Amino acid sequence: MPVITRRHALGLLAATPFVPTRALANVSYQRSEFRDDLSRRFFDLGTVGTFVAYKVDDYLIIASDKVRSGEGRLPASTFKIPNSVIALETGVVEDPDKDVFKWDGVTRSIEAWNKDHTLRSAIAVSAVPVYQEIARRIGAERMQKYLDLFDYGNRDIGGGIDQFWLTGALRIDPVQQIDFVDRLRRGVLPVGKRSQELTCDILPVTKVGDATIRAKSGLLGAEQGSLGWMVGWAEKGNQQTVFAMNMDCKQPSHVAARMAVVQQCLADIVAI
Repeated sequence: MPVITRRHALGLLAATPFVPTRALANVSYQRSEFRDDLSRRFFDLGTVGTFVAYKVDDYLIIASDKVRSGEGRLPASTFKIPNSVIALETGVVEDPDKDVFKWDGVTRSIEAWNKDHTLRSAIAVSAVPVYQEIARRIGAERMQKYLDLFDYGNRDIGGGIDQFWLTGALRIDPVQQIDFVDRLRRGVLPVGKRSQELTCDILPVTKVGDATIRAKSGLLGAEQGSLGWMVGWAEKGNQQTVFAMNMDCKQPSHVAARMAVVQQCLADIVAI
C-alpha cells in the first residue's frame, strides 16, 4: 500500500534526501509536483491559501506552493477527526449514534449547537462545545499519549485541554494533515480498527457526480487570523486522493467557499 510520510513528502518538496519513517518494504517512492495554477483558485477569491493532495494510486503528491504547504497552523475543528478517534478508542464514546452529550443550556450563536448531540450529529454541525467536553473527559494525559502515538503535528497540547487546538499551542501543516488522514483512511493508526472505521464513517460526506468527498472543515476566529481549513479525501471509482486545504478567510464568503475551492482544485488535478 502506498504510504505518505511527512518527512518523505517534505523531502520531496524540498528536493532533499531523506529516509522514510513509516515506509513498508513494498512501498514505491512518491513523486511530487508543484501546480502554480492551483493558487489561482485563491487569487480569484481575493485571498491566499494552499492546497496539497496525495493521489494514492499514482504515488503523487501535488502542492500549490512550496512555502505555505509546510507551515504549521492551529487545526481548529479539523482536530475533531483525531479527537473522535481518541474518544472511541478510550471509551469516552462507546457508540457514535447512541451516546448522548446533553446540551449545557448555554445559548450560542450557532443554533445547531444548542441541543443534545451524539458524536455523529456533533461532527456534522461541528459542535465545538461537545468536542470540548470530549477532550475534558479524555484528559490531558491520555490526549498527550495519543497525539504522540499519532505523531500529530507538533503534538503540543499546551493552552488548556479544551482549547489547545483552537487557541493554544497545537500546530499542524497541510502535509502533516494528509499524513494523518491517509493513515486513518487506511486503518493503520496505532489504535483499534473499530475506532478508525467509525471515525471514517461519521465524517461529513459530499457527493460530486460519481465522486465522494469525506472531509472535515475548520475555522479560526478573527483573533487567530480567520483561517479556514478543509481536510479529508476523495473517492472516485478505485481512485483515492487525500487532501488538505487552508486559506485566509477575509470575509464571510470565503468561509462559505471552502468546499467549492477544494472541489475546484480536485477537479484541476483530475481527482473528481
